[in-house]
Amino acid sequence: MGSGIYQTSAKYYDDAYAVKLDLVDLAFYVDLARQIGGPVLEMGCGTGRVLLPIARQGVEIHGLDNAPAMLNILHERIQTEPEEVRRKITLHAGDIRNYRGSQKYRLVTIPFRPMQHMYTLEDQIAALKTAAFHLDEAGILSFDVFFPKYHLLDIGIGEETLELEWPVKSCPGRKVRRYFRKDFVDKIDQVFSFTFIFRTYVNETLVSEDTEGIKLSYYAYPQFKALFRLAGLASVEEYGSLNKTPLDEAAKEMIFLLRRAA
Repeated sequence: MGSGIYQTSAKYYDDAYAVKLDLVDLAFYVDLARQIGGPVLEMGCGTGRVLLPIARQGVEIHGLDNAPAMLNILHERIQTEPEEVRRKITLHAGDIRNYRGSQKYRLVTIPFRPMQHMYTLEDQIAALKTAAFHLDEAGILSFDVFFPKYHLLDIGIGEETLELEWPVKSCPGRKVRRYFRKDFVDKIDQVFSFTFIFRTYVNETLVSEDTEGIKLSYYAYPQFKALFRLAGLASVEEYGSLNKTPLDEAAKEMIFLLRRAA
């Protein structure tokens, strides 16, 4: 995952996901951190959407990311937190494929799909090995990815869809709309490319537009079982949603809790 990713999206990120009603991962990861305790390492911490609520629960947490645009925003957000929260947070700039810190953790998380920015087998194994390296003897790794909807892969390529809309709080009458356009599907390497289009309106008049191209990998369940073996990990719990429903034919997500293999 290159350091330039989300260069544009970073400035819209927090407001966009604040209005995304189907995003329910926060409660899952906060509860997990409270149950297992710190220290926690969050790989791909971004602007702190998950990291900060965990720190506010009094849990020590370290954040790792290689996107300067995201980390800059997180640094600013941390400065507005009370001292007792700031003391719980340590940030590291680094790539989840090759970062090696000096500390071990009771919990390592990769929330909100950074694993889907790992596009090759080598990168996927490397990211999981980074997580395994940082687990203490009884530590748990948890991450989530979406369950691919294979019947929709070829549908809607080139079409724009309005996904999200939110007001600009500092400017009455101004709003941002985020559109999604699927651009390409690579079924061999299991990657699809898309574009986020951010259009800003003042009283329904378009005043600016930003775009950012992104690609995501997608996984089959047996693929993960092989990746876990290659990375020296063993599955402890598996869910089909962040509400801990079974990983079955109705699953919309794949959520894993893993330990280092014996």
